Amino acid sequence: MSDPERTQVWQVPEPLAVHDVRLADGVVTTLRRHGNSSGPRIVLSHGNSLAIDLYYPFWSLFADAFDLVLYDLRNHGWNAPGPLRSHHVPTLIDDHVRILDAIEQGFGKKPQAGVFHSLSGLVSLLSPTRGGEFVARVLFDPPLCEFGPAREECPDVARRAAAMTLARADRYPTRADFAEVLLHMPAFQYVAPGVRRLMARTTLRRSPDGDGYILRCPREYEARIYRYGGQYAALIDFEALACPTMVMGADPGIPHTYFPTTELHHIPTVDYAWLPGGTHLLQLEQPEASAAATLDYLKASGLF
Repeated sequence: MSDPERTQVWQVPEPLAVHDVRLADGVVTTLRRHGNSSGPRIVLSHGNSLAIDLYYPFWSLFADAFDLVLYDLRNHGWNAPGPLRSHHVPTLIDDHVRILDAIEQGFGKKPQAGVFHSLSGLVSLLSPTRGGEFVARVLFDPPLCEFGPAREECPDVARRAAAMTLARADRYPTRADFAEVLLHMPAFQYVAPGVRRLMARTTLRRSPDGDGYILRCPREYEARIYRYGGQYAALIDFEALACPTMVMGADPGIPHTYFPTTELHHIPTVDYAWLPGGTHLLQLEQPEASAAATLDYLKASGLF
């Protein structure tokens, strides 16, 4: 019997179009258009240290019917690393606003939804537009801290995540070596077949000195977000959201998620759901179920 982990190969197609966006400090991020350009639009981005191409098993399920616009956060994915000093949540919020303006300029204006994971979900929640540019949003496990005693634990969780990140290797002889490391990381034990190798292709780049592969998002950048990013969750005003918003959280009974999942069912302005067995990387673990839940919510919210 064949091993699906080795036989499942995810090949991200070439985009239909690309559009470079120059951000406030001169850093450039590249928008990519996939899918059906005549359909309603979905804008997608990713979590800390990852890349939106890694989510191909998830977003490819929308490609037949939707106009997909994808982008990597600064210092991630396709983007070249910029200054570490500007790698923080306020800069990412400013980037978010500029990127959404650039989407309209580059690809035209149409009804659109936002689908974001983790860090990009937090950034969308903190945007001064409050999501007003979207018909609806689906946010997968943004880094929110629960109200009450659990909130006091968030700084310790952030410090531990940052320390663990800085202790990891930042260079690998081959992409296969990196994928092998992921096999032994608890956070990646539930991902769908082929995802670990896809992560090796989408989050590593060949080292400029020719000695193996290095992280596209350097570990110092990843750790900086873990250390300080969660503090901004306290600034979110759930009563001021400008579009229907669903938070899809991790199964509260599963360990090894990066941040505590907020219990939002008591907040009437936000819809909250979770899929059994899903962790922080839900879209990479259960892409079909995640896509189905996303489409159900976007349809109910009037995108199509």
